Amino acid sequence: MKISEIRKLSTEDLTKQSSTLRTEIVNLRRKVHLGEISNVRIIRKNRKELARILTVLSEKLVKEIK
Repeated sequence: MKISEIRKLSTEDLTKQSSTLRTEIVNLRRKVHLGEISNVRIIRKNRKELARILTVLSEKLVKEIK
């Protein structure tokens, strides 16, 4: 998802997406450890996506406080 698409989402949607991405990252790490998945780039992609979401979420929260 692009940053412009993420900025259009509400804070509730962003928190939901961040929690689902976190659980997905944990599941992917477990699968890599067990040898079910050999492509670890998926984890990297999800971590970057999570960082984008958390960045936009913190920006929105700062704007709401002010």
